[in-house]
Amino acid sequence: RVSFVLLVNQANLSSGLIIFVSSLSFLHQYSLEDEPSNLDEMPLMMSEEGFENDESDYHTLPRARVKQRQRGLGWLLMGGWKILCGSCCDCLARTCRRTKELKARTVWLGHPEKCEEKYPKNAIKNQKYNFFTFVPGVLYQQFKFFLNLYFLVVACSQFVPALKIGYLYTYWAPLGFVMAVTMVREAVDEVRRYQRDKEMNSQLYSKLTVRGKVQVKSSDIQVGDLIIVEKVGIKSIPTVKHFVFLGSCFIRTDQLDGETDWKLKVAVVCTQRLPALGDLFSINAYVYAQKPQLDIHSFEGNFTREDGDPQIHESLSIDHTLWASTIVASGTVIGVVIYTGKETRSVLNTSSPKNKVGLLDLELNRLTKALFLAQVVLSIVMVALQGFVGPWFRNLFRFIVLFSYIIPISLRVNLDMGKSAYGWMIMKDENIPGTVVRTSTIPEELGRLVYLLTDKTGTLTQNEMIFKRLHLGTVSYGTDTMDEIQSHVVQSYAQVIILLPAAAPPKVRKSVSSRIHEAVKAIALCHNVTPVYETHASVNGETESTAAEADQDFSDDNRTYQASSPDEVALVRWTESVGLTLVNRDLTSLQLKTPAGQILTYYILQIFPFTSESKRMGIIIREETTGDITFYMKGADVAMASIVQYNDWLEEECGNMAREGLRTLVVAKKSLSEEQYTDFENRYNQAKLSIHDRALKVSAVVESLEREMELLCLTGVEDQLQADVRPTLELLRNAGIKIWMLTGDKLETATCIAKSSHLVSRSQDIHVFRSVSNRGEAHLELNAFRRKHDCALVISGDSLEVCLRYYEHEFVELACQCPAVVCCRCSPTQKAQIVHLLKQHTANRTCAIGDGGNDVSMIQAADCGIGIEGKEGKQASLAADFSITQFKHIGRLLMVHGRNSYKRSAALGQFVMHRGMIISTMQAVFSSIFYFASVPLYQGFLMVGYSTIYTMFPVFSLVLDQDVKPEMALLYPELYKDLTKGRSLSFKTFLIWVLISIYQGGILMYGALVLFESEFVHVVAISFTALILTELLMVALNIRTWHWLMVLAEFLSLGCYIASLAFLNEYFDLGFITTPAFLWKVSVITVVSCLPLYIIKYLKRKFSPPSYSKLSS
Repeated sequence: RVSFVLLVNQANLSSGLIIFVSSLSFLHQYSLEDEPSNLDEMPLMMSEEGFENDESDYHTLPRARVKQRQRGLGWLLMGGWKILCGSCCDCLARTCRRTKELKARTVWLGHPEKCEEKYPKNAIKNQKYNFFTFVPGVLYQQFKFFLNLYFLVVACSQFVPALKIGYLYTYWAPLGFVMAVTMVREAVDEVRRYQRDKEMNSQLYSKLTVRGKVQVKSSDIQVGDLIIVEKVGIKSIPTVKHFVFLGSCFIRTDQLDGETDWKLKVAVVCTQRLPALGDLFSINAYVYAQKPQLDIHSFEGNFTREDGDPQIHESLSIDHTLWASTIVASGTVIGVVIYTGKETRSVLNTSSPKNKVGLLDLELNRLTKALFLAQVVLSIVMVALQGFVGPWFRNLFRFIVLFSYIIPISLRVNLDMGKSAYGWMIMKDENIPGTVVRTSTIPEELGRLVYLLTDKTGTLTQNEMIFKRLHLGTVSYGTDTMDEIQSHVVQSYAQVIILLPAAAPPKVRKSVSSRIHEAVKAIALCHNVTPVYETHASVNGETESTAAEADQDFSDDNRTYQASSPDEVALVRWTESVGLTLVNRDLTSLQLKTPAGQILTYYILQIFPFTSESKRMGIIIREETTGDITFYMKGADVAMASIVQYNDWLEEECGNMAREGLRTLVVAKKSLSEEQYTDFENRYNQAKLSIHDRALKVSAVVESLEREMELLCLTGVEDQLQADVRPTLELLRNAGIKIWMLTGDKLETATCIAKSSHLVSRSQDIHVFRSVSNRGEAHLELNAFRRKHDCALVISGDSLEVCLRYYEHEFVELACQCPAVVCCRCSPTQKAQIVHLLKQHTANRTCAIGDGGNDVSMIQAADCGIGIEGKEGKQASLAADFSITQFKHIGRLLMVHGRNSYKRSAALGQFVMHRGMIISTMQAVFSSIFYFASVPLYQGFLMVGYSTIYTMFPVFSLVLDQDVKPEMALLYPELYKDLTKGRSLSFKTFLIWVLISIYQGGILMYGALVLFESEFVHVVAISFTALILTELLMVALNIRTWHWLMVLAEFLSLGCYIASLAFLNEYFDLGFITTPAFLWKVSVITVVSCLPLYIIKYLKRKFSPPSYSKLSS
């Protein structure tokens, strides 16, 4: 969690300095300094003939879609007030916080106390509130919703005597209960976040001091500390056992940038030469480092040792640094901490967590506004029918308070408790073990998703390469025929031993055995892999010398391989499995062990590393026994096709392997004479010394060798996918979810995985968006892309940045039409920006899923964030709203739990509103009949009991209802498409419930008034009892799948009401309610209010059944 400079690599117990540096990031902003500030948007599809690339012409191009919003009174009333208030609050917050300016720093080795400034604490903090802001923060989050603010105003109005209706507790008790439930839930979430943060901040690390090694908590690490990174099992920052080259180590950065290649890091030369670790404190040295930056791919600094004569100065670059969220894969590292906490690259690239609000909550908020409008209109009508006589303004407010039950306060209570119940059900589901709900406010979002943005490494793939195919042109070997290759290798090396003393045989057509021998030998030699041997602890607990062990012990048990690419490790492991084993390597030679146990030594004369431009790597080696010089090369088929001799099978077989999702490499060789190599070496050294165009001259010399090379074989390596990735992606596609893969990995790798995971189906074309660097290129490439139909898009982060700078709207519009999109070389900030773009341009719900620290920004930006607990840590899991253990669990999470949560909350919300509207209708009928008097129909406990013990349990039992069985929802994912249309809760369904409420409220009130005989108290008794029975029957009408708890809730509520009648003599005539007349009158009214609805439901099910009921039957 810190960033530091690599001071020491401890493989040979000599000290070196690695700059250990960690970094964090804010939302990415495009730098437009190099572009004219007044560039207009250019409409696409203008004629390419008339298009000019001159940047100066852009000033005269027509504007597109740029309209200035008129900001008048209408804008202010329709939501502008929110924007103004938000801007004022942001301005006030910025003024209060006064963000500290980031500056360059001087860091003294091992002396944090010498730091001139105070740097942030090295602690993780995912909490939303602190002790002082908790109560104000929670209250603000609750009362910013119209619903809760409305209840607060109504409750406060009861302190005004002229507006008081009924008892205070009937208004304040429900509101207090709602606030208490909300605060308890938020407090529990905060405590959990605090405990998770505390666990992470308490992880122990080794710190080097004058007294030796001490253990410190990660939160206690300071700028200037010397930290030893060690390997303990599989921790988030493993250590070093043995390293490849002196003063170097390999690190993995997939948790930071998504790249799977291992990176080689080197120590500061000055400190690497120190004889002992303690000498780091005897020298007077410091590191001057640039100020904290967002860029994870660059670093500038200087190392200075002052006690030497002369002073030693050494420049530092990205090659000397280890950022936070990276993992040491080899070697033991000692580094000086440069950045901590909020100033690390990984944190700077992470956006701060925001409170997420579900779409269902926003929809219910809109409906409550509509209800409030209806309430005001109804109140005005009542006052108008009175003739606006007397203090009509006071009467208007009394009517508004009187009809306040039209918006029931129990709505929020029921929904919040429902959300908690859904979270509990998700975590208890045995089919998705280990799932954790970290944000309990948005489970319904799982049922409304349209876009799924997924990481690649660790999410879709395991990042474990498996060798799958070897093709020699005439014969192909798969995993089931590798034993044949092994027998050929054993046979060929047995022959080599016999033929060594004899003269070379005459050239004839090579046999399959000799071709396999050449291919396996080439694969075993042409790479950058180094074998590593784990150290063993001796009796006294100290570690034996790794160097000595590497010379003596080549046993297979403790050998592991290190390389910058997992592909190369897979190839070398495969050659080991067929009998040819890489046992040792240093800067000048490598050694292979044959099946017979013989050690063959080869001298490395030259090595040409892989680059993204050349797409190939080469090595020139000399065999020790014969002195033969051979140039081996391997690379991508596009790069190698023109280098190898003519053949008629390479292109076709590469296509076949690519369709299987395999990553292909073409292997070739060329034998060189002593004269040829000497000539090449002279020209190569001369090119490396040239001042001008060095890179061009060097590549030209190397290319002179890359001609007419002998094609040896084609290899196919598969990146192992996570379990059941293919069926899960197919399930999500069938559910209408569009999947975008955002990865920091290379374009070729990302395309390969998109094919192998079936993210892109075999029948679909792939459009690779070529690299663009300016507006003109982007314009032409977008036009080319527009002409393609039904093809997946693959684009790199750099090209994406250019497109979004000039053609944001057009690009998003085109990309959203694609069945799948793959964005490679994406920074963490770009991932979050893509999420924001989709939310802004499509207004659809987005979900982001990932497992690494580089996915945190994306997860927090999405409407619904899902984290996978990966092998390398829990950063994504801790920052997410939902945490799962495997990617395949997302299918059940969305199809089953997402569906149930949304359907149940929609039914629950509308039923609670129906419960309020029906009693408000009865109040309106009562007031209109009794001369528009603003007098309540039911008072005191009747109103409290109606919304609590009499109807609460049956209504809340709707959270157990389900329209489709889980097996059916997974078998027919197409059912999920209906959910995204939001038909379960819309103005149409809401209007139906309004009409039902008006009908039932009218029948209940008019029926009671018609059937009562003498006293008014009988009206209250008849209507209220019929109301309770109607509500219980309506719950039964809406249930689709009965649960035993639902039946219990119905009878429990009915029993509570009957039992409470004995104590309600203040409201009811106990003598009347025990008469047969009361019973038949209540029964008639209840039947008239409910029977027509049962008949309508039966007819609708028979003649127009919903899609899910067709499947169920």
